[in-house]
Amino acid sequence: MFYYLKGILATRGENFAVVDVGGVGYKVYTSLRSLSEAGTGSEQTFYTYVYVREDIFDIYGFVSTEELKYFELLIGISGVGPKAALAILSALSPSEIAGAAISGDAKAFTKAQGVGGKIAQRIVLELKGKIDTEDISIGTGQASVNISDNTTEAMEALIALGYSSIEARRAVAFADPSDSVEDIIKKALLTLM
Repeated sequence: MFYYLKGILATRGENFAVVDVGGVGYKVYTSLRSLSEAGTGSEQTFYTYVYVREDIFDIYGFVSTEELKYFELLIGISGVGPKAALAILSALSPSEIAGAAISGDAKAFTKAQGVGGKIAQRIVLELKGKIDTEDISIGTGQASVNISDNTTEAMEALIALGYSSIEARRAVAFADPSDSVEDIIKKALLTLM
C-alpha cells in the first residue's frame, strides 16, 4: 500500500515513531535500530509494511530497505508475527540474522524478547533456504566478507567451541574465503585471543 513515508520525525515512543507527513502524524512501529538512527525534528524516510487484519491497521517502518526485507521474510514464517519480527530486528541486525540463519545458530534468535527455542529453530530452518549465501555480506563495522562454504563451516566450528555467533562472524570477517577451513579457524582463533 505505502512503500515509504517521508516527513518530519515528530516524536518517538518505546517501539514507534510518529512521522509528520503534510500535517498528518503517522504512527510507525519500528525497530530499536531504526529509532536510534532517526533524529527527532529532522526529515526521515521510513520504508513501510502495512499490516491489515480484521481489527488492525498498523504501519511498520524501517530506515533501511534491508531491514524491511528481513521484516517481511520473518513475518512470512509460521508463528512469527510483526511484534516478534520487530523484536528480532531490535536484537539483531539484518546481517546478524542472515549469519545466524546460515550457520544454524538458533540461540541467536532467542535474544529477542518473546522468541523461544522452537520458534528460533523454525526461523533458522525457513530462512536458510531463502538467503543466498553468495549474496550475503556480513558487516563488522570496518570490514565485510562474502560468506563461502569454508567460512560458514569455520563459523560453525567456532560456535561449537563455545564462541557466540557474533564473535565467530567477526573473527572470520578478515579471513580469505578461498582459504581452507582449518586456516580460517586458525586465523579466527588468533583474532579472538
